[in-house]
Amino acid sequence: MKRTILITGGAGFIGSHVVRLFVTKYPDYRIVNLDKLTYAGNLANLRDIEERPNYTFVRGDICDLEAMRELFRRYDIDGVIHLAAESHVDRSIKDPFTFARTNVLGTLSLLQAAREHWNGDWEGKRFYHISTDEVYGALEMDGGFFTETTRYDPHSPYSASKASSDHFVRAFHDTYGLPVVVTNCSNNYGPYQFPEKLIPLFINNIRHRKPLPVYGKGENVRDWLYVEDHARAIDLIFHKGKTAETYNIGGFNEWRNIDLVRVIVRTVDRLLGNPEGTSEKLITFVTDRAGHDLRYAIDSSKLKNELGWEPSLQFEEGIEKTVRWYLDNQPWMDSITSGEYEDYYRKMYEFL
Repeated sequence: MKRTILITGGAGFIGSHVVRLFVTKYPDYRIVNLDKLTYAGNLANLRDIEERPNYTFVRGDICDLEAMRELFRRYDIDGVIHLAAESHVDRSIKDPFTFARTNVLGTLSLLQAAREHWNGDWEGKRFYHISTDEVYGALEMDGGFFTETTRYDPHSPYSASKASSDHFVRAFHDTYGLPVVVTNCSNNYGPYQFPEKLIPLFINNIRHRKPLPVYGKGENVRDWLYVEDHARAIDLIFHKGKTAETYNIGGFNEWRNIDLVRVIVRTVDRLLGNPEGTSEKLITFVTDRAGHDLRYAIDSSKLKNELGWEPSLQFEEGIEKTVRWYLDNQPWMDSITSGEYEDYYRKMYEFL
C-alpha cells in the first residue's frame, strides 16, 4: 500500500463520506476507519464499501492512549484525518464532561500516539484536525465573516471543547514539530446525518406529522455546506494544504433558520405530493437555546485562492438531493429512530 491513513469517526456523518471518498479514489491507500460506535456511529453508512480490500474498520476509543499507541504500531499509520468528536450543542449543554473527555483528551491521545510513533520522522506525515466555525463565537447580522485569523470566542461547552482541541493540535506543532493542519467548517448537511440534527430531524418529523421546533424566532443565521463538498475539501487539504496552516471551509450560503425550515417544508411537501403549505402548521417556536449564537458565516477565500476549492452545489440543488435521499432511504432513518441500528454492528466488533 502506498499510504496508510487513519480516519477517526469514520462511521459518523461527515466521516463516512470522507472514508468512502478515500477508499474509492485511492485504491492504493489503506484506509483504517476508527470509530467507537457511540449513538452517532453507524456502519450501515458504509455498507457499499465495507468489502473493499483497502478498507479496514477498527472499533476503538480515542481517549484510550494505549489503544491508540497499539493502533499506530499495528497499521504503521502515516496520516491522520481526525473527525471523531461529540458534536451536538444541546447535548454539550446537558453533559459538558463527555465533550471535554472526547474532544479534548481524545484529541490529545491521538496527538501523543502520532508523535511517539513518528518520532521526529515527519517526512510524508500529516495530522489533519477537523474543527468547527463555532470556536469563533458569534457575528452580528451585518458583522462580516469568520476568517482564519478571527479571535477564538467559544460560547457553548461544545465549541469550548473544540477550541481547546484546536489549541492542542497547534501546540504539538509548535512544541514538537508535529506536521499538522486544521480546518474550521460551517454547518454540514446531506445524506447519512444523524436525525438529531435540524435538516434530517425536520424531514422525518414532516413524514410523521410531528412538530418542527424552531428556537426563538428562527432568526439565527448559519452557513450551510453540502457534506460531499466538505469531503472534497478535506481530500484537497490533506494532500495539498500547507503544514501548520488553518483553512476555513464554508458554503457561501447563509440562511436564517426559519427560512431554511420553510424551504425544507416546501421541498418535502412537494416530493411527498402534499398540497403546498400542508406542513407549515407544524412549525412551532420554542424557548431559545442557552448561549445561542446569532450568526455564523465563513470566509473560504483562502482555500479558494490557494488550493482552488469552492462548493459545487447551490443550496436549492443540495437540499433537493438531501430530501430525496432521506425519503428514498426511509428504512435507514427508521432503523435509527427505533434504535435497531445500535444492535447489529456493535455485537460484531470488540474494542481494540
